[in-house]
Amino acid sequence: MAHAAQVQRMSRLMIKTLRDDPADAETASHKLLVRAGYVRRSSAGIWTWLPLGKKVLENVSRIVREEMDAIGGQEVLLPALLPKEPYEASGRWEEYGDLLFRLKDRKGADYLLGPTHEEIFTLTVKDQCTSYKDLPVILYQIQTKYRDEARPRSGVLRGREFQMKDSYSFDTTDEGLEQSYALHRQAYQKIFERLGLDYRIVSAVSGAMGGSASEEFLAPAAAGEDTFVDCPACDYAANTEAVTVKVEPADGSVHGPVEELDTPDTPTIESLAEHLGVPASATLKNLLVKVDGEIVAVGVPGDREVDLGKLGEHLAPATVELVTAEDFTGRPELVRGYVGPQGLAGKAFRYIADPRVAPGTSWITGANKEGKHARNIVVGRDFEVDDYLDVVVVEPGDPCPSCGTGLKIDRAIEIGHIFQLGRKYADAFALDVLGQNGKPARVTMGSYGIGVSRAVAALAEQTHDESGLCWPREVAPADVHVVAAGKAKQTELALEVGEQLGAAGLRVLVDDRAGVSPGVKFTDAELLGVPTIVVAGRRAAEGVVEVKDRRTGEREELTVEEAVARLSA
Repeated sequence: MAHAAQVQRMSRLMIKTLRDDPADAETASHKLLVRAGYVRRSSAGIWTWLPLGKKVLENVSRIVREEMDAIGGQEVLLPALLPKEPYEASGRWEEYGDLLFRLKDRKGADYLLGPTHEEIFTLTVKDQCTSYKDLPVILYQIQTKYRDEARPRSGVLRGREFQMKDSYSFDTTDEGLEQSYALHRQAYQKIFERLGLDYRIVSAVSGAMGGSASEEFLAPAAAGEDTFVDCPACDYAANTEAVTVKVEPADGSVHGPVEELDTPDTPTIESLAEHLGVPASATLKNLLVKVDGEIVAVGVPGDREVDLGKLGEHLAPATVELVTAEDFTGRPELVRGYVGPQGLAGKAFRYIADPRVAPGTSWITGANKEGKHARNIVVGRDFEVDDYLDVVVVEPGDPCPSCGTGLKIDRAIEIGHIFQLGRKYADAFALDVLGQNGKPARVTMGSYGIGVSRAVAALAEQTHDESGLCWPREVAPADVHVVAAGKAKQTELALEVGEQLGAAGLRVLVDDRAGVSPGVKFTDAELLGVPTIVVAGRRAAEGVVEVKDRRTGEREELTVEEAVARLSA
C-alpha cells in the first residue's frame, strides 16, 4: 500500500529542533527524537507525539496492520479503561502488583488501565463465538497500554503509556493453535523486515503469561534492556532467562565419606575458597529466598550467581524475594553463612538446584554449624534435589545447548513477543464452543504483541549516525526533504521541486523557512533523517539541484527534471 502523496512546508509545520541533548537523556533514541522535534516529555514516562513523530508512529502502525490483515486478522478496538472483575478472575489483579494503574469511579467501583487485554478478548469471543464453525479467529488491536513503571527511562523505549499491537488467536485444537502461532511468526518477520529492523528470534520463557511455546523478537542495540545469547556456530539464540544447560549425572560412588571441616570466619564463597585453597567452582552456594513467604534454597556452583529474574520467571506467578536477617529468627537449623542442603533439603526447605548440581556430583558446602563446612557432599547420596531449574546468570563462553560452542551475549530491545497461551484464560472464563461432536469444546489461545512506539525508538537506536536520525523509507515522515538554501530564487525553486515530487506521488518536506540560515537548515535536514535530501542552492538559477542520500552521504547535481524522474522512478 503506497503512502498518500503530500507536500509539507516547514514554514507551516509545528516543529522546534534543539541543538543540545536533553539533560536527562541517556540513549541515542531519547536524545534524537527530542532534539528532532518528534516527541516531547509530558511527565515521567508519558510522551507527546508531535506532527513528524506521529507520522512515523502511524507508518509503523500501517505496516503492522497490513501484515496482520494479510494473515486474516480482524482489527477491533477494546476499551483502555477496564473493570476489575475479569482481571480478578484471571488472578492478574494481584499478580501485576504495583505495575497496574488502579482507580475507582464515583460509585466506588474498581477499574484499571489495561496493560494487556487477554481477559477482555476472551470475554469478547465468548460473547460472539458459540460454535466450532465460528473458529479459528484472529483478533487484534493497536492501542494505548499502561504500566506504572517504577523507573520509566530511555524516552519512549520504556514509558508508562505506550502504543502496542496485541493480537489473540482462538482455535479448537492444539494443532490449530500451532498454525495460528506459525502465521504470526511469519507475519512478524515480514513486519520487522519492512520496518528495516535488524532483529533476532530467540527462545523465551512464558512466565506469568503461561502457555508453552514462547519466542521474543529482539532488536540488537546497546541501549537494550534485554540480554540474549547467540551461538556463532549454529542458529541457536535465546533470551538469557531461557538458556538451558545439559549436564549428565556423575558417578557418585567414587567420592569419599562426608568430612566436616573447621572453617571459622568463612561465611562467603570467596573467604571459604581462599581458606581451603580450592576454586570457587568446587563449592556449593545455597541462596535462601522466600517464594510466596515460604523459604526455599537455591543451589548453584560457587563460582556462579543466581539470576533472580530467571528464577522469578520460572516460579511465576509466585512472588520471589531474598530472605532477611529476621527470617533466621526462630530457625536454629538455618545457620547464616553456613547453610548446607544435607539433612535440611525437603525438610527445613524446598531445594531447587541448577542442572550443574547434577546427581552424583560432589561439593564443599555449609555444615549447618557456625564456622563449619562439609566436604564430599554428594547429590543423591547426602541430599535430594526437589526441582531442577536453569537459574544461573549466563556468562560468555557458556556452552551452546545445541552444539556446545561458547555462546556470545549481546544487549537488545524487545520489539515483539509471541506465546502459545493454551487454555489458561479459556479455563478462567469457561470459553467453550459447541464442538463437531455436539459436545462443548474448550478453546485454546495464542497471544502476540508488538511494541509499536517502542519500534520507533528501536529504529532510531539502530539507524542513527553522528548527525542525527536516518529513517528507512517506509517509516520516514517524508520521502524527500527539500532545502531552500536561503535566497528568494532558491525558495521558489524548492517549492517548485516539492510540488513536482508531490505530484509524482512522493511525500515531501520543504524547508522554506524565512530567516533561518542555510547552515541551520542543513543541520536540521541531517537531524530529521528523511532518506533523501534535495538542496536548491548555488545553481538554483540554472534549474540545478543537489540530491543527497542521507544514509550514505552520496550526492549528485541534477536538473529539476532529472531529479524528479530519478526520485519518482
